[in-house]
Amino acid sequence: MRSVYHAGEVEVQSRAGVRTQAERIGRGIHSVIPPAARSFMLELPMAIVGSVGADGRVWASVISGEPGFIRAIDERAILIGALPADGDPLGENLKEVDQVGVLLIEPSSRRRMRLNGRAELGVGGGIRVEASQVYSNCPKYIQAREWESVNSGARRERRVSRTTSLDEEQRLLISSADTFFIASYHPEGGADASHRGGRPGFVSVADERKLLWPDYPGNQMFQTLGNIESNPRAGLLFIDFERGGTLQLSGKARVIWDEDAKNRVAGAERVVEFEVERVVEIARAVPLRWRLLDYSSFI
Repeated sequence: MRSVYHAGEVEVQSRAGVRTQAERIGRGIHSVIPPAARSFMLELPMAIVGSVGADGRVWASVISGEPGFIRAIDERAILIGALPADGDPLGENLKEVDQVGVLLIEPSSRRRMRLNGRAELGVGGGIRVEASQVYSNCPKYIQAREWESVNSGARRERRVSRTTSLDEEQRLLISSADTFFIASYHPEGGADASHRGGRPGFVSVADERKLLWPDYPGNQMFQTLGNIESNPRAGLLFIDFERGGTLQLSGKARVIWDEDAKNRVAGAERVVEFEVERVVEIARAVPLRWRLLDYSSFI
């Protein structure tokens, strides 16, 4: 029986000693959107989307809207009925490369699902995604948050800045974050978007171009690290949950497997190092604000 995993994922699973478990869990990956998932997505005010540009750079983005703006068109496709904020690389990326990874997450209930496939920009005033992989994820490391929308008067003008390194304020946002999103890409396996969570400070800012974070025990499928094993390009997204701003980073990641690295953080199985190459910051990109309810019991 043909594996659902590409060579990079298999390599990381083997090195982690979880190949058997991964194949068993992989049976839950389908190309059809189940009824429960169709209902779930109608409740959501945002979607995280991983994409890749013509230059090969990978980006993680957020698209927001009123609940119901994400819906299943049929059993194999969804419509995200909105577009990314002006200045977000996603719009330009989809004009060149149609592969996307979509993460649908509801922090207050700690539910999430992933849908990877091919996207068509501009359909229904948004983005249509034809699914090739659909599956749910566990609630590990998700901080419970409540959201509220803000009125248009509170949004004001969006300010976009582009640089190649992190300034002091951006480093502070990252070092105080308890959540971020990561996009990765494999030429054959396609794009993927995932979630990472920990206590504030779990992402270490080594300098203006380098980040490190612990890799905690997860679902044993290793889609993100498997993609990085084959293609180091990745994208990170940090959301300012109090002000609605976004900080997007594109660069290269590598997995550090040695014992000294993982022993620096309790519970970590590996450490991931990220080299920043491009930075896009958008003030008030998302017309949502979140209130922290509690931290995950897994951290």
